Formats: sequence, structure tokens, C-alpha cells
Amino acid sequence: MKKRGIGIGCGFYGTGYGNGFPDVSRARAKLETDGKIGIYVGATEVGQGAKTVLQQIAAEAMGVSIEDIKFYCESTENTPDAGTAAASRQTYNTGNAIKKACEALKEGLIYIAIDKLLLNSAVGIRVENKKVYLESYPQSAISFEDIAKALTEPLCFEESFTAGTTKMEEESGQGAPYWPYTFSVYGVEVEVDTQTGFVEVLKAVCAQDVGRAINPQLLEGQIDGGFSMALGYALMEDLRLTNGEIRNNRFSSYIIPTALDMPEVKKIIVEDPEVTGPYGAKGVGEPVMVAAAPAILNAIYNAVGVRMREIPVTPDRLLEALMEKE
Repeated sequence: MKKRGIGIGCGFYGTGYGNGFPDVSRARAKLETDGKIGIYVGATEVGQGAKTVLQQIAAEAMGVSIEDIKFYCESTENTPDAGTAAASRQTYNTGNAIKKACEALKEGLIYIAIDKLLLNSAVGIRVENKKVYLESYPQSAISFEDIAKALTEPLCFEESFTAGTTKMEEESGQGAPYWPYTFSVYGVEVEVDTQTGFVEVLKAVCAQDVGRAINPQLLEGQIDGGFSMALGYALMEDLRLTNGEIRNNRFSSYIIPTALDMPEVKKIIVEDPEVTGPYGAKGVGEPVMVAAAPAILNAIYNAVGVRMREIPVTPDRLLEALMEKE
């Protein structure tokens, strides 16, 4: 017999290293000889879209198109340390460092333009579209490329950003160990075959707090990826750790979800800008999977009345639980 159930799971996640650990990102913004903006940062791309989002932040800060950003990363030879690609921290931490470096570069460009354009102050000066100009008289302008040609030394600024967290108090367990937090809610519908113990997730919906969506398409991809990981975590992926030995040590026995296992996931992106984030953004790497597994387990309970307290909920474990219930 096949039975259906629905379940809800809610989660919150503190991004960054947390608990007072120095969570520092560094970035360098440089005026290249061709007038484009070089961003030098040790942020690692592991498929989360960091390169795209961080270039977007730089482009916004400099008032140029993303094509005018030269992005240099993943090299200890010429990039400052931006910390690890972990804890959903790169968009928030390194994005802030890049924004600060670009703002410092803009200020440097303005003071050079004041000299070159024979102006007496920075009042009314705009920096955009690869030029610096006087807003009230746009004809008084100088391009980034002309500034670069006039310099004997490259114009370059390095800035750092440190996330604000504190250690938790040992006695009370209180404190501000992470900042910022992200919040999400998952709803899922499952179908449980009570004869085989097989659980199929039919559909899902995710409402994810993102601060501000720098790149909505990447966010939706992140939600799909997070749900896929949580689906495997909840129903399939079993290391079978026995006396410290991993028994399922190859993909012939360690089962992970495929595209055929994925349901349609409706995404609801909730924008509530984080005042300390770069243009209001937060990181959502890991948060998108936190609430999915609990939602799946709650849906199983709703379908067959069995509360599973061990994951993954493999068919044999679910059948055993159903027999104990009977």
C-alpha cells in the first residue's frame, strides 16, 4: 500500500567560522593598465558561484559592467588570503572585503581626477562607466584608462573585513557566536510504499532568507543542490561505520541521489537585506539543506505514523519500524 504525507522543516544557520574565531577576508582592487579593474582575492570556487557573485559585487561598487572586472583568485602567489570556501562565508565576508577595496580605489581615482581635471574639491564627482567626471559638467571627465596611463605606479588598494562574533559564555551558553544568521523553511510531500519501505519525495518547496539576492539564478541552483544533498542524507547515504571502518566505501554501495530522484523544488527567495552585508547579501551555501531532511522525516511520520530517529531512512529500516509499530 502506498501512503502519502506532508512535512515541514524549519532551520536557522549561523554563517562564518563563529564563536569569536577571527573570520577575516582580504581583497585587493587594482586599476589595470587597460582601464579595467583587477580584483585579487584568495576566494576559492568550488561550484557555489563565488567568482560570479564576487565579480558582481566589484562591478556594482566600481560602477562598471562585469566585463570590466578582471578576477584573479586561487593563487597564493598574487592574491591575499580570503579564508576558506566553507561555512557559507565567502559572499558575506569576502564580498565585504572586495566592496571595501573597491571603495578605497574609487576614492583614489577621485583624488587623481581632481588633480588632472583642475578641480578644487570632490563635491559632485561621479565614478561610473570607467570614467571620473563632474556631474554638473560631464564634459569635465577622465577615463580610467587615461588615469592608468598617467600613473608611474599602479593604483592599488587592499582591504580586509572581519565578521563580528563573540565567544559563547561557558556558564550560561549565551553570546553572539555567529553573524549573520540565515533562515529557511522546507515543505515536502512524500509517498511511502508500506510493502517495500521505499520512500519517494514527490515535490518540495523552499523559502530561503538570502538577505539580498545578488544573483537569483545562482541562488535557485544552490537550493536545488542543497535539497539534493539533504535528500541523500535523509534517505540513501549510509556509510555503515562499523568499529571505525567505513563499510560502504565505494559508489557501488554508497548510494547518492541522481537527477531521477529529484522532485520539482519550488523556490521562494525571501529578501530582507542584511545591513552589515555587501549590498545586503548573506551566504546560503549550507543553509539550504539544513531543514530539508527534517521535513522529509516529518512527512514520513505524517504518512505512516512512524517516527524515524535514525538516518538514512533506508527501506529495511523503515520496514522494521513499521513491523514494530504493528
